Amino acid sequence: MDLQDQLKNLFPEHVQEEDTSNDNSNSNIWMQDTPIICKYEKRKGKPITILEGYTGATQDFKILAKEIKTKLNVGGSFKNDKIIIQGDYRDKIMQILTDKGFNVKRVGG
Repeated sequence: MDLQDQLKNLFPEHVQEEDTSNDNSNSNIWMQDTPIICKYEKRKGKPITILEGYTGATQDFKILAKEIKTKLNVGGSFKNDKIIIQGDYRDKIMQILTDKGFNVKRVGG
């Protein structure tokens, strides 16, 4: 008898709700019409990837920055309405954003 069966025995009148927590970050972030600009720069000799052009709430853009940094296991920051990721991850970031439903435009190289 697994945990689900035990819970059904304890609470027979309970109706199980669908679990939508797997894709909750995509549902609460505002999608926009204009593309997000993904560009590459070098600062002090080190490569960085910059994302800019998001027109939604700043808090949503911060959530997106944290999610990208977590998926890529890299460092970065959020400054002046721009996401700055350490390293050249343009292709991977563009794939992550297009999977979420964003339009992304690659600038430079």
